[in-house]
Amino acid sequence: MNCIVIDDEALARAVIAQMIATEEKLNLIDHFDNAVYAIKFLNQNDVDLIFLDIHMPDFTGFDFIQLIKNPPKIILVTSDKNLAIEAFEYECIIDYLVKPITLERFQKAVHKVLVSQNTKPVDFVNAPVSVDNTKEFYVNIDRRLIKIEFNSLTIVEAKGDYIHILTENKNYIVHSTLKKIEEKLPKHLFLKVHRSFIINITKIIDIEDNSVLITKQLVPVSRSNRPELMKRLNLL
Repeated sequence: MNCIVIDDEALARAVIAQMIATEEKLNLIDHFDNAVYAIKFLNQNDVDLIFLDIHMPDFTGFDFIQLIKNPPKIILVTSDKNLAIEAFEYECIIDYLVKPITLERFQKAVHKVLVSQNTKPVDFVNAPVSVDNTKEFYVNIDRRLIKIEFNSLTIVEAKGDYIHILTENKNYIVHSTLKKIEEKLPKHLFLKVHRSFIINITKIIDIEDNSVLITKQLVPVSRSNRPELMKRLNLL
């Protein structure tokens, strides 16, 4: 399914592009910071799905929809929670994502699009665990094996002989090394940004100077790792 991203914020475009890369049924063919250029592109190319910001300098997302003929499926992406009712007056709008977007919420939106296209969707809730354990790993806590899903993992921090594992719901302290856990994490989702930190790049809310904001925590980014972070976010 060919898709494009329209958002005037570079970081927002990069985050959505990274999430799209995790979906085998989606193919990101271009992204735009300007709605006018996107309209010209749509006039010459076949697009099945648009990830569309509502608030942009030249047009609102709703203005954009009214200007194009036969709009494809659209997932709105916005930091404004107050326009959902208006959004669903448009048949082409399949879902409404509020920033910051989690990967799990993104997957649910894609699932809706696939259903609307009469395409057999991936069952994100009941999908079988793959043999290479690409969706989760287990940690030993007080003689119990605790499952941690990659999608819920936000930050891993090294502290001496222990690592702190932070998830969206709970945190854990494990006797291990950062290098050992780094080997278990999928490279398309996680990046070591500092000698003591690994982050889930889809959870980034903001980047400023030499730090990133994830949930409510600032994580330092070393000078040597910053270029790779920028590259992974398609900001070069």
